[in-house]
Amino acid sequence: MGRKNPPRKQSGKVTIPSSQLRIIGGEWRGRKLEFLSIDGLRPTPDRVRETLFNWVQTSVPGAQCLDLFSGSGALGLEALSRGAQSTTFIERDIAAARQLNSNIQQLKCQKAEVIQADVISWLNARQEDLESHYDIVFMDPPFRKDLVEQCCVLLEQKNLLREDALIYIETESELAQLAVPSHWHEHRSKTAGQVTYRLFQREQPKA
Repeated sequence: MGRKNPPRKQSGKVTIPSSQLRIIGGEWRGRKLEFLSIDGLRPTPDRVRETLFNWVQTSVPGAQCLDLFSGSGALGLEALSRGAQSTTFIERDIAAARQLNSNIQQLKCQKAEVIQADVISWLNARQEDLESHYDIVFMDPPFRKDLVEQCCVLLEQKNLLREDALIYIETESELAQLAVPSHWHEHRSKTAGQVTYRLFQREQPKA
């Protein structure tokens, strides 16, 4: 997610530096959007997103998506651009969530919901069997915080996944193995520099 740049003061106000994100496919292909250079926020690089969406291209149209630790919203926005039915974005940082909402408004998108909340707290608050069931989950947590396993457990406990859901997880490359539910099968994986990204396919757990 990059190193934090010091905020600049202008006219007595603190301004958070921003960078640009490019949508690489679909309806909004080539559109550039701003995201804030906040500590820990590192949008998935273009080449990684391109590989990911090659993996899931047949599953995206009409899918209900959940973008956890959404940050810039790069993954969820890319899915919407490529025909997803909806994306729910969960982002803890207030400024990042506001910027994401602003970008969604710029795109005139009516299929997105941004929830400013801590991901683990939000998952814990879900009511089993009373929530949406997601076809695709994007999970790009801050590195070295041991958040992946908690999220995987809660996604199952709260029954938030469709039977054949796809779960994308991005981690630091030194994390050789992930503790995921036994009925999640690794479909694809790849390492690019300091990042390893994996796509899991969920199967209905046996009774």
